[in-house]
Amino acid sequence: MPVPKKRQSKSKTNTRKNTWKKEASLQTTKALSKAKSILKKMVNKKDNSQKK
Repeated sequence: MPVPKKRQSKSKTNTRKNTWKKEASLQTTKALSKAKSILKKMVNKKDNSQKK
């Protein structure tokens, strides 16, 4: 298994971590918005079926 030869600077490490965290937060916001829209659709269907 490959092993890094030299110590990586703290700024490079932080940059990589921040990039990963940004991607993760984008995915969570997308998942939440999708879940909200699905719930709204379910509620609307329920309301429409009760009105009939």
